[in-house]
Amino acid sequence: MPNTAEVVKPVASLMGVTKKIGSKTLISDLTLDIPPGQIFGFLGPNGAGKTTTIRMMVGLISISRGDILICGRSIKDHFEEAIANVGAIVENPEMYKFLTGYQNLRQYARMVPGVTKERINEVVELVGLSQRINDKVKTYSLGMRQRLGVAQALLHRPKLLILDEPTNGLDPQGIRELRDYLRQLCQKEGTTVFVSSHLLAEMELMCDSVAIIQNGRLIEVKQLKAVGNVLVPVGETLFEVDQPEAALELIGRGVVKNGGIAVEAVREEIAEFNAKLVAGGIKVYSIKPLFRSLEDQFLEITGGEGIG
Repeated sequence: MPNTAEVVKPVASLMGVTKKIGSKTLISDLTLDIPPGQIFGFLGPNGAGKTTTIRMMVGLISISRGDILICGRSIKDHFEEAIANVGAIVENPEMYKFLTGYQNLRQYARMVPGVTKERINEVVELVGLSQRINDKVKTYSLGMRQRLGVAQALLHRPKLLILDEPTNGLDPQGIRELRDYLRQLCQKEGTTVFVSSHLLAEMELMCDSVAIIQNGRLIEVKQLKAVGNVLVPVGETLFEVDQPEAALELIGRGVVKNGGIAVEAVREEIAEFNAKLVAGGIKVYSIKPLFRSLEDQFLEITGGEGIG
């Protein structure tokens, strides 16, 4: 029978994108699909080409060669139709500091057809600014201004939200809050978030997948979490047990390591293996993943080039 499974189309596609200034190539033949419903990270050292790529994605600078499609529409040939699907903060959100947060959103809403008062209130609640939205922006912390910027970018219900280094200057609490709000966006609004950063730990916590860029070239795309109901390998899991050799024989695969057995397993298998060990009379003291961190993987992929 033919495969009738629906093909999931990317929200955005970068197709052989190249940017040259004079004789210098800033971005070289970048090809990348951004799937829907994810927080998709764009990771690389400072100067790797992240902001240059984002500026091409939102039409702030021209593309030397190649094309970018947003929801199937070309940034080069059908800019207005393509950009209508995008909300973005490139570098820092700029606001009228002498106006309140609400007044800033009203000003922006006047430029976009169909944004109602109800929609403004909806995004204010979504980003957690309900208590301060009528205060002047000059009294906001950097984290609050970032949230207001996200609210502004979401007013017209974009399919794709692009954020360039959104955690720059935020304290740990602000970073965590932003991470939580972005996750809510994916779940409640169905928005795909494309976020660039050089902060490995934050990208690992925030993103479903990351594309790693170095010297203007795509190095690798890595999936960090299970998306939907798809089971993905979780790497080695260590079962600390009282009888490693017996446990290895019972499970039928893995290696003895660190006072237990290490097994390549997906999420559902971990529970099954634990039940099998307990039923076989083997004491299980702990179960812990033996992940290689995103930092380890990045350094391996890029040959140890620094990311700061």
